[in-house]
Amino acid sequence: MSETYDVIVIGAGPAGYVAAIRCAQLGLKTACVDDWKGMDGKPSLGGTCLNVGCIPSKALLDSSEQYYQLTHHFAQHGISAQNVKIDIATMLARKDKIVTTLTNGVKTLFDANKIITYHGRGRLVKPTQVEVSNASNTKVLEGTNIILATGSSPIDIPVAKVDQKSILDSTGALSLKDVPKHLGVIGAGVIGLELGSVWRRLGSQVTILEAVDQFLPAADRQIAQDAQRVFKQQGLEIQLGCQVTGSKVQKSGVQVDYKNKDSEQTITVDRLIVAVGRKPNTKNLIGPGINIRQDSRGFIEVDEQCRTAISNIYAIGDSVRGPMLAHKGSEEGVMVAELIAGQSGHINYNVIPWVIYTWPEIAWTGRTEQQLKQDGIEYKVGMFPMGANGRALAMGETNGRIKILAAADDDEVLGIHAIGAYASELIAEAVVAMEFSAASEDIARIVHAHPTLSESTHEAALAVNKRAIHRVN
Repeated sequence: MSETYDVIVIGAGPAGYVAAIRCAQLGLKTACVDDWKGMDGKPSLGGTCLNVGCIPSKALLDSSEQYYQLTHHFAQHGISAQNVKIDIATMLARKDKIVTTLTNGVKTLFDANKIITYHGRGRLVKPTQVEVSNASNTKVLEGTNIILATGSSPIDIPVAKVDQKSILDSTGALSLKDVPKHLGVIGAGVIGLELGSVWRRLGSQVTILEAVDQFLPAADRQIAQDAQRVFKQQGLEIQLGCQVTGSKVQKSGVQVDYKNKDSEQTITVDRLIVAVGRKPNTKNLIGPGINIRQDSRGFIEVDEQCRTAISNIYAIGDSVRGPMLAHKGSEEGVMVAELIAGQSGHINYNVIPWVIYTWPEIAWTGRTEQQLKQDGIEYKVGMFPMGANGRALAMGETNGRIKILAAADDDEVLGIHAIGAYASELIAEAVVAMEFSAASEDIARIVHAHPTLSESTHEAALAVNKRAIHRVN
């Protein structure tokens, strides 16, 4: 006889584990199926994000930025150091400790909320049944409601086959045991820029090859141009409009062949990172005869409440439409749990924040200027440079700006875009303001503490109506 639950969640990443916890909080008997194994070969909750994604990459970004500040910027503070070295093994050990702390933390939360965990690969075999398979056995669980939260994995490309030695994906790039003299990266998206930044700060020559001819096309053009200029100053070589046609591992390194609009080119790098995007982990997830549709890329088709064509089955996170962002998946998990419990779950997809954790950081929410132009929406612009902000000057972090886009007719904020130190934190105010349909005037009238970086948001709001105090309008 199969074990029965109110809710079965397949996947324990940020979408799945949050959904499971919220279901349990709401009094639903909950099980979670996950097949991830940690560095020690034992089951590890948290999915890609905690194990080999968001968390370890941010740990390395922080370590590398500390090193870069010490070797490049501390002198201006009167701080000098000699014979500065980076111990990669210690840096990686710190990263691993953070990962272990957080994944163990999820297990603690599961235990506290009485969530039953099954280690193995979950597969939907009937609308109310999940098959769990591992090396030891196969069992079937019965669930009144089922949430599919299987996450995503790096996209493979045939012209650069990953071997995790010379050619690496994002997972392998988090565990390099030495600093490559010359690092190649295919893809100038979020992952490519963040990983490229880590190893550039530690001393690598970094060449990033991007197939499209526009840098960060999803970001506001002005912010993207600011970022491209700063990254060039930092030594990141970013080549746009480059189509990689082949690669070959040799004794001298990895030969990468590519073509741009002018000619065919070849470079040789010590290591090559493939960071061309991610794909949903939905292959063989849904058994035959189950009427759940997937698009040509493998994404599960859902409605605005993440419900599939079968009313008791939901899909969330990277396995469905929308940005592949951990926080988006988590909030979908909360929404679905509350819907299952009979409450009114909701997400405003128009104000989900995006963040790129380079330095300076890049963050935005809402629409870009190019989107407003394309849609024919009349708007006003307010901007303020970080170089005119007292706190940024005191920190020596003057690169960047805050940009606010507001409707020309009623002044409602339509988008807020930032590049600068701690933009990932500054964007939270923007999300709150837009969630409550604030006008730029509302932000302009809020008292912001002095001196803080957030004053730049205040000044940008004032600038929408040519009222900025600390710059010429």
